[in-house]
Amino acid sequence: MEVALVVPVKSFAAAKGRLAGAVTDGERENLARTCAARVVDAGSPWAVYVVCDDDSTAEWAESLGAHPVRQTEPGLNAAVASGVAAARENGAAHVVVSHADLPLATSFAHLVHPGEVTLVPDRHRDGTNVLALPADAEFGFRYGPGSFAAHVESAGRAGLPCRVVDDTSLSLDLDTADDLDELARRRTSAP
Repeated sequence: MEVALVVPVKSFAAAKGRLAGAVTDGERENLARTCAARVVDAGSPWAVYVVCDDDSTAEWAESLGAHPVRQTEPGLNAAVASGVAAARENGAAHVVVSHADLPLATSFAHLVHPGEVTLVPDRHRDGTNVLALPADAEFGFRYGPGSFAAHVESAGRAGLPCRVVDDTSLSLDLDTADDLDELARRRTSAP
C-alpha cells in the first residue's frame, strides 16, 4: 500500500508566533525549521508533500526531497485538503497528516491502518497533532480549537473506524512557552 506524509508548513519567518515572548525571532525561525525537518525525515521512506505558500519554504521542501504543494486557499484545513489531494493524485492509498512542530517525531509507520482513521491528540487532548486516513476518504478536516473531538466526529460521519493513539513523542507540539518547558523537561529526564 502506498503511503504519503502531508505536512503543512508556514513560512519559517512567520511560524510559531505564539512563542514570540519566549524566544527571539531567530530562535523561533530556527526552531520551526528544525522541527519541520524532523517531521519530514520521520516520513521516510514515504513520499512527503509539504504544503506551503511561499517560495523559500517550497525550496526548502525540495532540498529535503519533499514535494512542495502550493496552498491556494487560506487556512490549515484547506492546506491539508490540498496536500491530501496531491498525494492521492500521485497514487497514495493512505495519507498521514502531521503538524510541522513535533520536535520528538521519529516515525509515523505505526499509525497506518488500512480502512481506518488514526488520531494522535496533543498532550492536552484538545488538538490533533497527527491524523492518518485512507486517501480517498470523504473526511472533513476540522483543525482549530477542539480539533481532536471534531476529527473523531468526522471519522464517524465518514463511516470509518477511528483509532486513538496516545503517543508521547507525537503528542508534544510547540505552541507555547509551557510546551518549550515540557520539551526541556523530557530531554533532561531521557536516559
